[in-house]
Amino acid sequence: MTTATSQRSDRLPLSRLLAFSAGSIPGAMTLGMMGVYLPRFYAAHLGISLLTLGGAIAVIRLSDIGVDLGLGWLMDKTKTAIGRFKPWYLAGLPVAVIAIYMVFNPPAGAGVQYLLLWYFVLYVAYSMLALSHFAWAGSLSRDYDERSRIFGWLIGIAVLGGVFTNILPLITHGRISPADSASVPIISWIIIGFAVVLMPIAVLFAPERIAPVAKKERLTLRDYFAVITTPAMLRLVLADLFLVLGPGTTGPIYVFFFHDAKGFSLRTEVPILLIPYTAAGLIGAPIWGRIAQKLGKHRTVQVACICYAITQTILMAIPAKLFWPTFVGMFCVGFTASAFLLLVRAMVADVADQLRLETGQERSGVLYAFTTMTQKFGSSITVSIVYPILAAVGYDPKESAHNTAHAIWGLEMCYLFAPIILVLVGGSMFFGYTLTAERQRKIRDDLETLAAKGADAAEESLVGPSEAAPAAE
Repeated sequence: MTTATSQRSDRLPLSRLLAFSAGSIPGAMTLGMMGVYLPRFYAAHLGISLLTLGGAIAVIRLSDIGVDLGLGWLMDKTKTAIGRFKPWYLAGLPVAVIAIYMVFNPPAGAGVQYLLLWYFVLYVAYSMLALSHFAWAGSLSRDYDERSRIFGWLIGIAVLGGVFTNILPLITHGRISPADSASVPIISWIIIGFAVVLMPIAVLFAPERIAPVAKKERLTLRDYFAVITTPAMLRLVLADLFLVLGPGTTGPIYVFFFHDAKGFSLRTEVPILLIPYTAAGLIGAPIWGRIAQKLGKHRTVQVACICYAITQTILMAIPAKLFWPTFVGMFCVGFTASAFLLLVRAMVADVADQLRLETGQERSGVLYAFTTMTQKFGSSITVSIVYPILAAVGYDPKESAHNTAHAIWGLEMCYLFAPIILVLVGGSMFFGYTLTAERQRKIRDDLETLAAKGADAAEESLVGPSEAAPAAE
């Protein structure tokens, strides 16, 4: 099989790519609420202190890190008539529906114990959905550039969920707002509705490429160590951690910052200002994917890191209460940040090919489990560090609180410096990165040669609908 022929056969038609990508919308909506609005909901509406809330969320996110490795291992061992990752994606749906309802609809007097239980269940559900969906996406094509296209659309379409959540105040004339505690239960039903419609559509209309099940019956700690110490994967894990930490630092304090420091109204302007940030990903993700086809994925991430530092600084310099300049600034920051998630996930698929060639084993599930872990670990660090800092400078998150100038200054410093420094450290991890497009294509050719000779454990096949001819974008 020639490279040109394989690229053509690996190109997923746009209609199926859109159906596949739409399945990411409910998870993106849930994660956006958990990262920005729910911490404030529990702090302001239920009266849980910032120190207690930060500690609780950190415990939850750190405690289920092992769940991701276990799920990744089980996914790599799975082989069914509909694929390896689809069953786990579907299994996550009922778990997510129950957990979303419980987290978004806490009973009167719910405290930390309630939060610990149901936040944990929701994170497990998210792990099942995100891990299976990303690993499934990585299996859709073996081509270096096609993976950038697939992940660009996947992340871009997911952004629609965040946009929809934040545009609710506009389309409901202020009756439903994610920043309003009374609207949180309503939003839970909206997310559940999207989930039960869009996720089955993704399963029905998108194929899944089936690679051989790992030869070893049991994955040992030594195997985990070998995976994580693969030079390319180690760089990806470290880079992903810092690239999560950067923008992730702003999430838990977003509402506080734009309401108390920038002076925007809580019910309408604060949610609306997240629209350009999230919507920018819909435009930015496919564009960064195309740029990566020219520069290479790792170089494109580094360019995006520099752009992020510049745009975040400009956003901070915009005077308070200037809505439209801030609107544009949020779009620019969101555009640059949209490169991080999609390109790192696309590079993980390249590492999976490398390990498959070297070991004869499929390890996509475990590899994506490590990136899911970095998301959780990074998010837990941001909450457990930033909230105590705010508490130390005297910041009060309650809706009727009056904060001092010193407390607001501490809030501003947390929002500005930490994200920039962390993102630049993440970009520096790609100096010396060697799994380039040329090397990945050589790995892919070697895999195809082995498959043609019958050297693979099993011949690859497509499970689900497919089309031979490519669709034009």
